[in-house]
Amino acid sequence: MKHCPYCKVDIGGDPKKCPLCQSKLTGEGEVSYFPRVKEAYKKQSMFYKIQLFSVWVVLIVGLGLDFALKLRLPGYPDLHWSLLLAMWLMVIEFGIMRRFKPGRGSAGKVTAIVLITLACLLVTASYLNFFDVTLQMIVPIVLTAMIVADFVLAMVDKHNNNMTYLLTGLAIGVLPSLGYFLVHWTLTLTWTICLLVSVVLFAGVVIFKGRAVAAELRRRFNI
Repeated sequence: MKHCPYCKVDIGGDPKKCPLCQSKLTGEGEVSYFPRVKEAYKKQSMFYKIQLFSVWVVLIVGLGLDFALKLRLPGYPDLHWSLLLAMWLMVIEFGIMRRFKPGRGSAGKVTAIVLITLACLLVTASYLNFFDVTLQMIVPIVLTAMIVADFVLAMVDKHNNNMTYLLTGLAIGVLPSLGYFLVHWTLTLTWTICLLVSVVLFAGVVIFKGRAVAAELRRRFNI
């Protein structure tokens, strides 16, 4: 058992310093009361701190160049580009936080990151004058790719999370397409493909994983 020569107390386990005065302990240690932090977690923690520091450096420098030195983007003399930069840095930070946060499945993480990224892309596009191309082409193509990815994950999932993929694929295909139609009263080819892929793959999940989906419904809603 370790002993603190200043506090005159014995300390169990295998600590290096006294928890009361932080002085170096003497004596032989015992089996540690707490598990050792794995080296992988230490590396992850250091990586997170380094990238967080880098994000703050880029943000502060960007704000300084924009507001203090009045440095503007060519062709956009009135645009405070550092605010757009700050928005994208927050998206990157959110994605990294989702990466390290346990307890959420792949579908939830990927869907949240993609949707937030697309929202920020639309904001950026509105300021840089390529909003129409983004809304009509980029957004539906990305959503279609995410729907296909959710369908693949539903097919290979072994943990009975089919409902997550099912509802995610249907919602991100039907709701944005419906919203676009209500605003423009027409659907472009890309939005039509996105809607059709969403409905077809929804039917595919129900057909191929019908029993698993039904079991998950009963489990989630206590039916």
